[in-house]
Amino acid sequence: MLDVAVLPWQTVRVTTMRLLFAAGVGFVLAGCAGGGNYKGYKTAPYTVRGVRYHPMSPREAIGYRERGVASHYKSGFLVFPGKTAIGEKIYGWSAGAAHKTLPLPCRIKVTNLANGRSTVVRVNDRGPFVPGRIIDVTAPVAKKLGFYEKGLTPVEIRVLSVGDGKYRIR
Repeated sequence: MLDVAVLPWQTVRVTTMRLLFAAGVGFVLAGCAGGGNYKGYKTAPYTVRGVRYHPMSPREAIGYRERGVASHYKSGFLVFPGKTAIGEKIYGWSAGAAHKTLPLPCRIKVTNLANGRSTVVRVNDRGPFVPGRIIDVTAPVAKKLGFYEKGLTPVEIRVLSVGDGKYRIR
């Protein structure tokens, strides 16, 4: 920035723009951090719409594979986060997934069987509670897997690890 003939109101505008930019970067980085420090595992049975679900234990989940239909969901609104089943904040730009019976949190490899694309994603939420679907992923994950526009796709999931930090098992 040049100090030549800069009016006071121009300096204020540049400073305000810099502050807004810094705040925006902070929000993005906060969303990218997205969890990773959950203590323990969430495996307690729960009920949704009259259906009782019994999540599997961390040991039986390791290496678990399943094929079925994936969908995607929006998480949060603008800069206002939503909350996952384990209480983590999730923003619209966050990567995450939801499964009905895997222990939370866990990391899985999701492969789109329609185009061969795959990615590793952290499961930190419950769902989808729609018949015929095995997993919900956030919009960024759906874009990476190449089915965002389509909405649904056949997938295979494989559990890579369960837990975070000292609780992590492979």
